[in-house]
Amino acid sequence: MMPHPLVVQLRFTRDEFVRGLQGLTDEEARRRFQAMNSISWMIGHLAWQEQRYWLFRAQGQVPLPDLNERVAYGKPATTPPLEEMWTAWRAVTKAGDPWLDTLTTEKMQTSLADGLANVGTFLRRTTYHYWYHLGEALAIRQMLGHRDLPDFVGDIDSQAPYRPE
Repeated sequence: MMPHPLVVQLRFTRDEFVRGLQGLTDEEARRRFQAMNSISWMIGHLAWQEQRYWLFRAQGQVPLPDLNERVAYGKPATTPPLEEMWTAWRAVTKAGDPWLDTLTTEKMQTSLADGLANVGTFLRRTTYHYWYHLGEALAIRQMLGHRDLPDFVGDIDSQAPYRPE
């Protein structure tokens, strides 16, 4: 069974996030330009969000509880090691994918957890959150002097074209 179209869009967005951050060194990823967070924080922060939604709220799991202290919204700014944040991000997205693969249009309309918005809204929020931080990260990369960065959305035509539900 093919994943729900919104899940396909999230995965495309994740791939674009990775593409936009290729070639960073640990030192570059940990650099802060006030009042922006470091790129390594952004990677961990998006892992935190996906863990919070797809693992904790949807399934009651918290495989990486330290993300709640280090990169959660509202916590003090940090500059964590780049590879550590990529490792966390890969672990969380891999752990959440089987649940995301179960989503149907009907399930998208159900509450993610008691008293919360529906799953579809949280899926869109996550996708848009990636684009927000990707733009911010690319701006930081420009300030670092990086050239030849991605400047347009990648191959959406073959990877995630419009598909009706």
